[in-house]
Amino acid sequence: MNLTTLYDLLHRSVEKYGDKVVFSMLGSEDVTYAEVGRRVKQVQEMLLGAGLTAGDKVALLSSSMPNWGVCYLAVATAGMVVVPIMPDFTSAEIEMLIKHSEAKALLTSDKLYTKVPKEVIPSLNIVIRTKNLSVISQMVTGAGETVVPKPEDLAVIIYTSGTTSRPKGVMLTHGNLAQQINMIYRLYPIGTEDSMLSVLPLSHTYECSLGMLYVFATGAKTTYLEKPPTPSVLLPALRKVRPTCFLIVPLIIEKIYNSQIVGKFTANKFISKIYGIGVFRRLLHRIAGKKLNQAFGGKARLFIGGAKLDERVEKFLAEAKIPYAIGYGLTETAPLVAGQISPATKIGATGPQMEGVKVRLDNINPETGHGEIVVNSPSVMMGYYKNEEATVEVFTNDGWFRTGDLGYIDNDGYIFIKGRLKNMILGPSGENIYPEEIENVLNSHIFVSESVVTEQDGQLIALVHFDSEAIEKLKDEFMSKWEITRDEWNLKKDEWSKRMSEIKQDLIKYVNSKVNRFSRITAVVEQKDEFEKTPSKKIRRFLYTKNEKQNMK
Repeated sequence: MNLTTLYDLLHRSVEKYGDKVVFSMLGSEDVTYAEVGRRVKQVQEMLLGAGLTAGDKVALLSSSMPNWGVCYLAVATAGMVVVPIMPDFTSAEIEMLIKHSEAKALLTSDKLYTKVPKEVIPSLNIVIRTKNLSVISQMVTGAGETVVPKPEDLAVIIYTSGTTSRPKGVMLTHGNLAQQINMIYRLYPIGTEDSMLSVLPLSHTYECSLGMLYVFATGAKTTYLEKPPTPSVLLPALRKVRPTCFLIVPLIIEKIYNSQIVGKFTANKFISKIYGIGVFRRLLHRIAGKKLNQAFGGKARLFIGGAKLDERVEKFLAEAKIPYAIGYGLTETAPLVAGQISPATKIGATGPQMEGVKVRLDNINPETGHGEIVVNSPSVMMGYYKNEEATVEVFTNDGWFRTGDLGYIDNDGYIFIKGRLKNMILGPSGENIYPEEIENVLNSHIFVSESVVTEQDGQLIALVHFDSEAIEKLKDEFMSKWEITRDEWNLKKDEWSKRMSEIKQDLIKYVNSKVNRFSRITAVVEQKDEFEKTPSKKIRRFLYTKNEKQNMK
């Protein structure tokens, strides 16, 4: 595969795959490659009729659906610039990003349109409904023009956050995205027989590049869901679609592992005992793997990206013989930098650099061999839109991109991520403490759902959101032991509070027995609600590390 622009991608695939279905909405419409080509022209005519021309910005605020990809390709292949906006951004954030990007048009789905402030609409030449490609409002009538984009032309601006007063809009060119598709094909080839089920927002680079653009380039098919991918929606969809490829973030597979695998294998005392024996654990994992594969539709190969995968989960996937791949990258790299595919995987690694990518370590710690991962890739962004200061900060003097990730590279070229540079905590004697590694241990505890480790006055504090199902089971055990009903539960609150204090102390002992001495935690603080997350399901750490320090002063 040798694509140079998204224009090449569109016309090559429409001509080559024609009547084959490329995008499908589960239970409703199927859209062929040829129909995508027709709809792309329709959207372009609407934009041109509203006076837009090459280089103009067009905001795309829509839930995942076939016309999301249609709109994206229509804008980019006309020489205009797509500005995808995350569905979970607030109205104020949406307004700020539309203004910051200088968008002249908006493509939006019905529900998300209600989040757009009314005062924004008059500033837009045209607003188009993504569901049926009809005009919601049009303020300008004109005659715009398109150009055939070149590889160096800007294709998309992706805002990684909507909360900062100085937005960081990642500028990716046609060449960045085209080269990314070429590299993914060499790493993880798919073809016309393959299909994907989309569960992540298309406005996120991971899902857009791999789940939409890459699929479109290869003759494969992607199916979208009408509703959020809760277990009650996702499992029936998996059985119906039976995808061969399934893009997920670590949090999803880790939750499945903790609830469906560890939870069941530790509920029974006998099974829990033999689960600790290697040969029996592998046998149990193999049995569980068959059931999990059936739940995924029986044909799926997992592609896991977005963050480091828990090593326990990866060991399970390997022992269960579930085919999987792991990718590492960032929005700024469009996104993949490195990847590995089973069985040629190393537990804990993200794989070697992809073909065409160069990776090195800067500012290496001589004691640990860890350094910041910096990248030279044809998929590295142009920079941050209207933010020269931030752009300068993330590039080295010789033009390599600073990922902000700390890690090391083994003798075989496999990259191991230790944590984010900005998250690293400096120990009392200058030790590098990676909170992510402590959190992996915390999250392996039966009662823990998710956690954040932060530092306060030289001490490591664990903020923990406990697993509600595991805690409820424990409550049931106590009610049975005390021979009381739910109505009588309040009378035992003091005893339960005492038990929760014991659980926290047990958790501290559990963690501290598995980490080095300078990574030991001193306290566990319960986080009642789930941690707030990004669209790619990463915890917004800064909200909790900042708040915890303020609350404990």
